[in-house]
Amino acid sequence: MHILIIEDEKRLAETLAQIMEEQRYQTEIVNNGADGLDYALSGQYDLVLLDVMLPKLDGLEVAKRLREAHISTPILMLTARDEIEDKISGLDCGADDYMTKPFDSGELLARVRALTRRQGEVLAQCLTVSDLTLNLSTRCLSCAGRSVRLGFKEFDVLRLLMSAPKAVIPKEDIITKVWGMESDAEDNNVEVYISFLRKKLSFLNSRVTIGTVRKVGYHLEFPLS
Repeated sequence: MHILIIEDEKRLAETLAQIMEEQRYQTEIVNNGADGLDYALSGQYDLVLLDVMLPKLDGLEVAKRLREAHISTPILMLTARDEIEDKISGLDCGADDYMTKPFDSGELLARVRALTRRQGEVLAQCLTVSDLTLNLSTRCLSCAGRSVRLGFKEFDVLRLLMSAPKAVIPKEDIITKVWGMESDAEDNNVEVYISFLRKKLSFLNSRVTIGTVRKVGYHLEFPLS
C-alpha cells in the first residue's frame, strides 16, 4: 500500500512514516498543502493522511479540490482541533475519517485498515492500459500471456504514467514523486529508467509505448481501439 503523508510538522510526519513503514506500507511525505495536492492528484496513492493546518493550502481545501477532481483516494484527516464543527467541516470537504492529535498509533493503524477495506473498490490490485496490466502487489507487468517483474524504480515510474495514461508527466514531477523532493536525482536518472521500461514493453510486444514530449516529459501512447 502506498500512503501520502501531508503534514508540515516534520517530526510528526517522520513519526507517521515510521509507523506506516513498520507495517510495510510505502510512504511519501509532503510538507505543504499545495505540493500535497499536486502529489495526490496523480491518483497513485492508496490513502492520504492529511493535516488540516498546512502552509500554502489548508487541508480542507486540499480535500475539497481532490474530490472536485474526482480523485476518490481515501483521506484520513489529522488535526489538533476537536470541536464537532471542525470534524463536520472536514468530512463535508471530502475526508473519509477524522482523528484528533495526539492519537494512539494502534488506533491510527486500525482506522487506516478500516478505510482501505471500506474503499476496497478504489484500491485496485492492477492498473490496465490497452493490452498492458501492472500488478500493484507483485510489480509484475504483463501483456498477452507474457510477464516481467519490474524493479522498484521502474515500477514507480510506470505506475505514475499508467495512473494518468492520457497526461504528459513532466520530468520534474517524476523525479519528485519517484525519488523524493530532497533527492539529487536529475533528468538523466529518469531517462535511464524510461529506457529500461521501453525495453520491457518491447519484450512484452505491447501496443503501449512511452512517448517523449521534448523538454517537457513523457506520456503513454497506445491505440484507442
